[in-house]
Amino acid sequence: MTRLMQGVYLTRHGGPEALEWREDIPVPVPGPGQVLVRVAAAGVNNTDINTRVGWYSPDVTGATDAVDQEVDAGGWGGALAFPRIQGGDLCGIVEEAGPDAGFSPGQRVTCPINLPRPCPGNPQGFIALGSEIDGAFAQYCVVDVGDLYDVTASPLSDAEIAAIPCAFGTAENLLTRAGVTAGHKVLITGASGGVGLAAVQLAALRGASVWGVTSPAKAEVVRAQGAAETFDRGAPLPRDKFDVVIDVVGGPAWPGLILALKPGGHYAVSGAIAGPMVEADLRDIYLRDITIHGCTHQAPEVFGRLVTLINEGRIKPLISKTYPLRDIATAQEDFQSKALPGKLVLIP
Repeated sequence: MTRLMQGVYLTRHGGPEALEWREDIPVPVPGPGQVLVRVAAAGVNNTDINTRVGWYSPDVTGATDAVDQEVDAGGWGGALAFPRIQGGDLCGIVEEAGPDAGFSPGQRVTCPINLPRPCPGNPQGFIALGSEIDGAFAQYCVVDVGDLYDVTASPLSDAEIAAIPCAFGTAENLLTRAGVTAGHKVLITGASGGVGLAAVQLAALRGASVWGVTSPAKAEVVRAQGAAETFDRGAPLPRDKFDVVIDVVGGPAWPGLILALKPGGHYAVSGAIAGPMVEADLRDIYLRDITIHGCTHQAPEVFGRLVTLINEGRIKPLISKTYPLRDIATAQEDFQSKALPGKLVLIP
């Protein structure tokens, strides 16, 4: 008899109405080299909403919350296969594992959102959990053995671990690619969001001096995570001050971010919630020897470092609220309102 589970199908690109709560989804069956994981918690991320609305389509030129057009190929790697179970942030418990899997039932596990795979049209060679393959917005999911990491020893809760893969993985990748080290002055946009707060915490852990761009209402939260000071969103930024800018916002503020860098500085980007289309004066880039890093692909050692920090309890995400999985539309609405700092987490 086929086992059934509860979960959320994304049936097409669109608004929250494209999400369908189901109680008759077949429990996936692990194949060779795979593990069946019972989902304990799943984080809410921009990438899930971007995928739902089709924001990754090149036809879309506005901010995430301004997409009002129909798209065909709006996933990370182009067209998605529907229905799709989204959810790139996973904390779960091993339910079934083969004899040579290296995992045993009862172990607590997580995995990165970016999974190394040969993927047509993507020279970096990865697919995304919850995009090209089914993810964590259900009671169970199947994960390849090579993608799983044991976090049984971590003092963090299931919800806290589920808040780490996308946000902290993205942040650690940005800092790695930009070469952030002790003594650097680092400016982080969107500093009160999941990726932003993770970047603040991880940059401070590296010994950098951190400034965050955020709203006045959330400035104290950002400072509590390790920022020396904050700038109000939309306020003028100082010129020639920072060694590194970490950006997940983009949009009209972009030229000021480039000018905020010292000559020879590094700009690293992994998001554009305020809009992907920006204006640039190339002289501000090449005459000042600015290096630009586009950051999506993550080398395995990036997530491996995070797992060490998770198991040692040296990082701790801020979680503002948890929701039952069936309330995913409300959770995503709250997420997009930007009223709550840090992360929101779904519990199946």
